[in-house]
Amino acid sequence: MRKALCTFFSLFLFIIASLAQQVLTGKVTDNTGKPIADVSVQSTKTGKGVYTAADGSFRLQVIADDEIVVSMIGFVPQTIQTKGKTDISISLVPGNIDLGQVILVGTRSTGRVKTETPVPVDVVNVGQVSMPTARMDLTSILNFSAPSFNYNKQSGSDGADHIDLATLRGLGPDQTLVLVNGKRRHQTAFVAVFGTRGRGNSGTDLNAIPASSIDRVEILRDGASAQYGSDAIAGVINLVLKKSVNQLTGSVGYAGYHDPKFNTAFGDDLKTQYEHAGKIDGNSFSANLNYGLPIGKNGGFINLSVDALSTGKTFRQSLDTSDYVNNPDGMYIDIYRRGNGDASLDMIGGMLNMELPMKGGVSLYSFGGYNHKSSDAFAFTRNFSARPDRFPTDGGGNLIFVSSIMKVSNDGETFFSPHIQTKINDLSYTAGLKGKTETGWNWDLSNTIGRNDFHFYGDKTFNASLGSTQTHFDDGGFNFLQNTVNLNFSKQISESFNFAIGAENRSERYKIYAGEEASYTNYDPSGDKATGSQGFPGYQPNDEVNAKRSVIGLYADAEYDVTKKWLVNGAVRIENYSDFGFTSNYKFATRLKASPTFNIRGSVSTGFRAPSLQQINFSSTFTTVQAGNIAEVKIAPNYSPITKAAGIPELKEEKSVNGSLGFAWQAAQGLNITIDGYWVKVKDRVVITGQFDGSDPDLDPLLRAQMAALNVSLAQFFTNAVSTINKGIDVVIDYSKKSGNNRYKVLFTGNFQKMDIDKINIPSKLSGSEFLRQTFLSDREQKFILASAPNTKCALNLEYGIGKFTAGTRLTYFGEVSLLGYGEDGLGISPQVPKDDGTGYVKDEYNYGGKLVTDLYFSFKLNKNFTLFAGSDNLLNVHPDFGVAPGAKGWAYNTETGGPWDAVQMGANGRRLFARIGFSF
Repeated sequence: MRKALCTFFSLFLFIIASLAQQVLTGKVTDNTGKPIADVSVQSTKTGKGVYTAADGSFRLQVIADDEIVVSMIGFVPQTIQTKGKTDISISLVPGNIDLGQVILVGTRSTGRVKTETPVPVDVVNVGQVSMPTARMDLTSILNFSAPSFNYNKQSGSDGADHIDLATLRGLGPDQTLVLVNGKRRHQTAFVAVFGTRGRGNSGTDLNAIPASSIDRVEILRDGASAQYGSDAIAGVINLVLKKSVNQLTGSVGYAGYHDPKFNTAFGDDLKTQYEHAGKIDGNSFSANLNYGLPIGKNGGFINLSVDALSTGKTFRQSLDTSDYVNNPDGMYIDIYRRGNGDASLDMIGGMLNMELPMKGGVSLYSFGGYNHKSSDAFAFTRNFSARPDRFPTDGGGNLIFVSSIMKVSNDGETFFSPHIQTKINDLSYTAGLKGKTETGWNWDLSNTIGRNDFHFYGDKTFNASLGSTQTHFDDGGFNFLQNTVNLNFSKQISESFNFAIGAENRSERYKIYAGEEASYTNYDPSGDKATGSQGFPGYQPNDEVNAKRSVIGLYADAEYDVTKKWLVNGAVRIENYSDFGFTSNYKFATRLKASPTFNIRGSVSTGFRAPSLQQINFSSTFTTVQAGNIAEVKIAPNYSPITKAAGIPELKEEKSVNGSLGFAWQAAQGLNITIDGYWVKVKDRVVITGQFDGSDPDLDPLLRAQMAALNVSLAQFFTNAVSTINKGIDVVIDYSKKSGNNRYKVLFTGNFQKMDIDKINIPSKLSGSEFLRQTFLSDREQKFILASAPNTKCALNLEYGIGKFTAGTRLTYFGEVSLLGYGEDGLGISPQVPKDDGTGYVKDEYNYGGKLVTDLYFSFKLNKNFTLFAGSDNLLNVHPDFGVAPGAKGWAYNTETGGPWDAVQMGANGRRLFARIGFSF
């Protein structure tokens, strides 16, 4: 009887409990309404839990009066009483806006936030980071916002002074793919021949896109060639454009450098020696507007932006020229580049972003823009006593003095500093249709076209063989056109499996066009006068090229939640290039939710970068002066007879292997930590060689004959010269908290890395002697490659706000960088220079020690429409160490810039003050 009663009561209790349980369904979105995948939904009463699907939905068994906890890294957890409900909608508020956003790059599945992806992604809110700073352009703003984003403002490097190319993880600027709204952005037509970063590389000009048009920048710090194609060896930068409507936003701002330590305007006794402006120079004025309009009745929009920027030149030299050997801040007078500093810039650009939903679930979208830049930079100085052949003279050999251009220093030297001017026009446009089939496949068909034109001019200069009548020259230039057609399909096959496939057809065209005849011709019958426009001789007719190629690519991408905690991702891509052939690449990535607040992630992939049309076809003939020697130089295209005679093979793709491992951890409410290690091996990187001397007896006779036929003394080439291995760690620690009327924010970002040159590929025809082998890729050139991966870069942002007032500081540490000069012989091969005390020689090496740069900023909300921002970047006026070999100041200015410093990340302009008014209506 007792057994029967126990069985009865047990069955009764089970039935009661079963009747008390119910199924709760729901959907989780962020505060913009976008569904979020992989959110933890857990019952506190039963202990059972689930994770949301790709569309944010979930289904959980609960009891009648249950309580659920909804949590995810990057969002504020919520505890919700079910109160007998069977369906519920939940909106999560980001604990940190940067960590909480749903991203588009790095995953083809919808609803992934950055901390839930198997690869590291930084999200930079451009509107937030661009206001409290004196930095006026997107590239320099990102340089202080993302851990492994590196950029050096160039000076004294011809075209490199006029465009800002950045890198990820210390690799080349053309090893990072740039997308706009997920579509491939065209590169610039420019290829760097001089400068301390990206020599021999092209890249994408981020500053050609108005910052006011950008909602956020997604930086995928992982190899992604298998997902996105060529150039994505180091990672992908995706610029997501604004979609807002019925809101007018914008700002006007001013910034200027106040540097009493090195601004030449403060050196009253040096004003006849150096170019100069005011005691506040580099004056910048910026203005931008953004406005959106709703179109149609189904949530369509058109968003328009326009940005304008005008920035003046800067002038920097040591102002103490007395006893420069013993004075740490002293240098002798720089006669080589008397106008050392940054170029001036006038820029205006516009952008539109539009989407129009139509019948049948199909949407029409388009975006695009135009940007124009006019820039002016000082070239190296021409001094009459050193090179009278560069100056116009009369029939008797007497100098024709042109007062509007030439100057006379207080020691009697006549000189002029040629101006290199550029006009850069950039145009892009994308149009497409997207929708969803009845079987659940998302589809997207688009066409993107982009063109960049880079036109050089010489100004306030002479063709000495022509005389003094002409002082402005059209030097020619180059342009690059790219058209890309994409067709993509994706489908959420099940709650745990997403599959995507797609195809791409890309056409490219690269042109070099010659300058006017006077820019490159020598009109002197004796040949004694210098050839062409001084500063930047024009491109010649035999440099002209019109090259084309096409690319076809196919990819497949799958993302699978093996369990509710374990995600795996795989991708494969094949591409065929009309000029060099077939390539295939693969990627595997995974993420494990060790707990609701701790994710482990990692990936391994292969990658590639096709040699650009710019690298294959670039051609230039110019005059060089190194250690007082004058010579004609030919940079030969890859297909030319002179290149073949040198034994340089046809350019092929760069290949890479990437590996990464890291974690994302919500250590406490508002505190998020991500640490990711990476290892990248790149084989056959394309760089530009050193200059081979046609008089060298060890050089192949056929090459010497080809050089003589072209009447050039030196020749250099683009080639797959070097393989590198780069390893490092990225760290992001983010804390934010609100307490009453108080706001606190702490953000630390750090990148620690090391690059090694693994192999140098020297053709047999260029390896006949140790000197030739060193010329192929000299010690100096190798240092430039390694310096692109600084060992350390850390930034700490501290911010406090109360009510309408906010104050903050950024402390950015730039680690040590070591570069080499040309040496006494001007070759950069084991370079050495004489010591000041005459006791021997010292290595011509410049160690730019680590420096801490401090920014301070304030903001005050004047009313609901206007906010004032003010402060100073580099408040303490910190500069790099001088670029001189220890004990050899007498051999200063052997740098790439011709000034006291090489171009390094922190810049050399010193303190920059700013004020800005932001508005919103």
